[in-house]
Parts: sequence; structure tokens; C-alpha cells
Amino acid sequence: MYKLFFRLVFTRMDPEQAHHLAFRWIRLAARVPVLRTFVAAALAPRHKELRTEALGLRMHGPFGLAAGFDKNAVAIDGMSMLGFDHVEIGTVTGEPQPGNPRKRLFRLVADRALINRMGFNNDGSLTVAARLATREPVFKTVVGVNIGKTKVVPEAEAVADYVKSAERLAPYADYLVVNVSSPNTPGLRDLQAVDHLRPLLTAVREAADRVVANRRVPLLVKIAPDLADEDVDAVADLAVELGLDGIIATNTTIAREGLGLKSPAALVGETGGLSGAPLKARSLEVLRRLYARVGDRITLVGVGGIETAEDAWERILAGATLVQGYSAFVYQGPFWCRAIHKGLAARLRTSPYATLADAVGADVRKSA
Repeated sequence: MYKLFFRLVFTRMDPEQAHHLAFRWIRLAARVPVLRTFVAAALAPRHKELRTEALGLRMHGPFGLAAGFDKNAVAIDGMSMLGFDHVEIGTVTGEPQPGNPRKRLFRLVADRALINRMGFNNDGSLTVAARLATREPVFKTVVGVNIGKTKVVPEAEAVADYVKSAERLAPYADYLVVNVSSPNTPGLRDLQAVDHLRPLLTAVREAADRVVANRRVPLLVKIAPDLADEDVDAVADLAVELGLDGIIATNTTIAREGLGLKSPAALVGETGGLSGAPLKARSLEVLRRLYARVGDRITLVGVGGIETAEDAWERILAGATLVQGYSAFVYQGPFWCRAIHKGLAARLRTSPYATLADAVGADVRKSA
């Protein structure tokens, strides 16, 4: 029914307009106690065997919502109601910004993909922090906060901009993510170079520790799939050196491999980050390389092209303790999380592993 609705309604709308419409429905449903209870019971049944511990946090399962969907922390309970085991909000920047001019979001339906050049449109760290501070959670959900650079801030002042966001948001984050991998903020990806990344991550770590005295907020970095293999290795080594808690692999790609035969050339030629099914192979490759490099010393989060429970299981075997999705949610609708959880539980039961933790990285260890 959702696919029929998507074809008849959403495909006739501007993708960003459709996103806001669906987002509004989710938020409204979460505000009605009887409705949210019914929806959660139908879409978010819990599987005990999927319970996951990662980053010092306990979650109902390993599957979360990637950053980009709920940029301003306005629908955390709504997304939990739909079954996501953790919700990563953002990307949030130091200062509010409108993002890039519209049109900036494009569906490549035949390729089950999206291209976006949103440009970190968000309310800014001060407003989002205030929203999180006054939030009264309905569901117990792990909330990650993804922070990025304000567009107008020059690269020389980038560290201070990230620190500002960390100071404001770390007190309300179950974990904090430094995003240096979006292709839609000029110069941002240059910060992935180790010489730039080391002082940035060090400063954010110190800021989080300074403002949150009663606990250690886990810190992760999100990297691009377009990094060369030697750069992936360098980031992995730096993460271990700095005692980072995790790496998220990966963000969207500027590559267009695998596109063009199905989707219209005009869409394929749009600038921005590509997400969805075409990203699957490279994201998995980066994840495998990271796990081979860091093993169990830090937590790896697999994201990029995950559509099915089998995709999620493959990421776990490749080294991911947590997995995330976004683009496939657009195409598969509200029953997506339910299908992922059901499939993962079935896959675990038929595997040689007693727990999900036992399965993490198993394929990489076998081939080592």
C-alpha cells in the first residue's frame, strides 16, 4: 500500500515537500497517546535477541536512523515510534543557516537512490540545544547529535565553530558525531585530512569533557566513501590514537558509478551527495577496511545503501556494531524498520552465532 501511495502521491510532489509532509504526519502521530501506542505496537515490536550494547549505551537493537532526516530534533519520539533503535539528529551547525537554494533534493527512483545538496539547513546549535533541553521523551531512545561546520565560517575558524556546537549540544547527546564528510559545504571534506582532523577531534573531545562532568560523551567521526584507501587507513589509525569511540562509514558520495542506465541523465548530472542502493558496495568496502584496521578497539557504524535485513546483517559481519539507514526509508515506508528487525532476528537464529556481538566482524576475521 505504501509503494502504491508513494507512486501516486509522493512521486508527483517535490521531494523536499514530500519529506516535510511525511515528517509532519510522523510528528502528529507521536503526539497522540493512543495513536502512538498503536503505531509502536504494530511497527516497533522488540526482539530480545537483538538487544545491543555499543558506545557504553544499551539499545533495543542495532538499527538506527542516520543523520539528515531529523535535522532539528523535532521528531525523535516519532522515529522511535516507527522502530528505529537510535536516532541521530542533525547535521547541526554552530549558527543557523537556510542551506542551499532549492531545488536541492532529487529522487532517482529507478536506482532507489537520492541526490541531495541540502547544505546543512538547520536551526543552529543554540536553538537545537534548547529544544533538547526541554524535551520530555515518550520513548526511551538513544539520541546521537551530528555536528558540522557553518558554511560562512572560514576553514581557519572551523575548530572554534565545531567547539561551539559541542559545548551547546554535548550535554543532551547520548553520543556526538563530528561530520567532516558532507560534499555540500565547500571545503568541509578537506577536514578529513589527518593534519586537520587531529586538532579538530581533540578540541571537540576537550569541549565535551569540559561541559559534561558526570559522564563521558562518546565521540565519533563520520567519513566519506570517496576517501582513498590509504586515507581510510590514516583516519582509522588516528581514531585509535586519539581514543575515539567510533567511526561512521559512510556519508554520501560524489561518484556516480552505476547510475545513468536507469535514471534520467538530467537527474544523474545534478550536483550533490548520492545516497541509497548505488552506495552499497563502496560503503561496505570501506567498513571492511576499517574493521581490518581497528578490530574491536572502537565501534564501527555501517551506513550507506542499506535496504534489507540481509544488507544490515552483511554490515554486521563486516564489522559494524550498529547500522543506520535513511534513503531506503523514503522508498519502503513505515514498515521498513519492522522488516529489518524481523529479518535480522531470523538471520541470527539460523547463524552459528549466539549473539549479534559474536557476529560483528566475523567475515573479516575469517578472511584475515
